[in-house]
Amino acid sequence: MNIMGLGMRMRALVSGLALMFAAMQVLAASDVQSVRLWRAPDNTRLVFDLSGPVQHKVFTLTAPDRIVIDVDGANLAKPFDQLPLQNTPISGLRAAKYDADTLRVVIDLSAEVSPKSFTLTPNQQYGHRLVVDLFDNAADAAAASTANVPATATPSTPAAPVSPTLPAIKLPPLPSSKRDIVIAIDAGHGGEDPGAIGPGKIYEKTVVLALAKELQRQINTDKGFRAELVRTGDYFIPLRKRTEIARKKGADLFVSIHADAAPRSSAYGASVFALSDRGATSETARWLADSENRSDLIGGAGNVSLGDKDQMLAGVLLDLSMTASLSSSLNVGQKVLSNMGRITPLHKRRVEQAGFMVLKSPDIPSILVETGFISNPSEARKLQTAAHQQALARSIHSGVRQFFHENPPPGTYVAWMRDSGKIASAAREHVVRSGESLALLAQRYQISLPALRSANSLKSDVIKVGQTLNIPATTLASQP
Repeated sequence: MNIMGLGMRMRALVSGLALMFAAMQVLAASDVQSVRLWRAPDNTRLVFDLSGPVQHKVFTLTAPDRIVIDVDGANLAKPFDQLPLQNTPISGLRAAKYDADTLRVVIDLSAEVSPKSFTLTPNQQYGHRLVVDLFDNAADAAAASTANVPATATPSTPAAPVSPTLPAIKLPPLPSSKRDIVIAIDAGHGGEDPGAIGPGKIYEKTVVLALAKELQRQINTDKGFRAELVRTGDYFIPLRKRTEIARKKGADLFVSIHADAAPRSSAYGASVFALSDRGATSETARWLADSENRSDLIGGAGNVSLGDKDQMLAGVLLDLSMTASLSSSLNVGQKVLSNMGRITPLHKRRVEQAGFMVLKSPDIPSILVETGFISNPSEARKLQTAAHQQALARSIHSGVRQFFHENPPPGTYVAWMRDSGKIASAAREHVVRSGESLALLAQRYQISLPALRSANSLKSDVIKVGQTLNIPATTLASQP
C-alpha cells in the first residue's frame, strides 16, 4: 500500500509539474510584432499584433498628458515607425523595456482622451492582439466634426487617417414640415474587421464602402430623400453603435450592405434579410448571421429611452415597436429584392430572416442586403466593377423609393406630394393582420371600398388574418 501510495503521489507531482510547465509556456515572452492605427469619428484605435497572449495594464500620466501601457513578459520585435498620426490625438508613440519582465509603451497626447483596452484571441485573419481605443473628449469631437475636411476618395491604405464627421442629432419634424426621408446606409465591417476576403485578397469592407457611397450619391439626387453614411471611411464600428448612429441621424430606414462569403465557393446570388427572433429561415441565413455577429467583438447598448416606463409597459412598447418595424422591414426588403433580381441572380426569391445584431433596432425599419458572395470568383469580379456597383445601387434605390412612395412618414416632402395627389401609387399587396378590416384598409390606402372589393373579387367585406389582398394603383393627379 505504501508503494502504491508513493506511486500515486509521484504521478500527482508529475501532473502538477506538467500543468505548471504548460502555464509557463502560455505566459512565455510574446513579441509585439507591429502596430496598426485606425481613426473613427469619436475614437482612435491602436492594434498591437502579438506573437502570443499577454497580460497588460493601462494608466494615464499628466504634465505632459500621456497614456502608459505595461505589457508583462513582452518584447518589442521592431520599432514603431511611420505611423500616420495626423488627425489623431496622438503626438508620438514609443516603447522600451521598463524592467526585465515588462515592455512599456508610452502614447504622447495632444488632446484629452479616455482609454479603453482589451485583448483578442486569434481569428481567421489575425493572431493575438492588444487593442487600445482612445475616445475623444466630447468638446474636441464636436470641434472636429465642424472642421472643413475636403472630401477625397478613400485609398486602400491611407497615408493618414481623416477624422470623419460625427452625426448631428436631428429634432423631430413639425407636422407641417416637408423634411427629407433619411436613409442610413451602413457599409459592413471596416478597419480591424475586413469582413469576408475573396479571391486575390478582395476585402468585403472595401467593396461595400464603395457601393454605399454610390447608393448615397443616387439617393441624394432624388428630391425628398437624403442618404447618410454610417461608416464614411476605413474604421471599425461595433454593431449596436451602427444603429445608434442611424438613430442620431434621424433615419427612417437602416440599410446594411454586405458581400459575404460562404463555405462553398459555388454559392452565388444576392439576398435581403430582415430580423428574426425565432430562428433563421434557412441554413444560409443562420450561417451568415452567425458570421456577421462574430465581427462585433466589444458590442454596445442601444439608445431607446424607456427609463420613465415601468418594466411591463416598456416591454409592451418595445414589442409593438418591433412588430411595426419588422413589418415595414419585410415590406421594403421585398421591394429591394425584386428590383435586385432584375440585374443580378438571387440566392433566395423572398426576404429571409435571421438574428443579425445590426438589425435589432426596435424603432427603425432595417434590412441587410447581401449583394453577392465575394467567395464566388465570378461575383467577386463583378462586385469590384463600377458598372455593377451602379446597377446594384439603382436597384436598391428603386426598392427604397417604391416603399416610401407607398408609406411616406408624416411631415415629409414625399408625404406632402402624395397627399397633394402628385405621386402615383403603384399596385401592391397587403397581408391582413389582426384588428384590420376592409373599410380600414380602404381608408389607409385612400381607395374606395367598392374598388378594393372589385380588385380582390370579394362578395362581402369579410377578410381573414393572413389573407393577401391586392391593392390597386391610384391615379396620378395632374401636375400644377
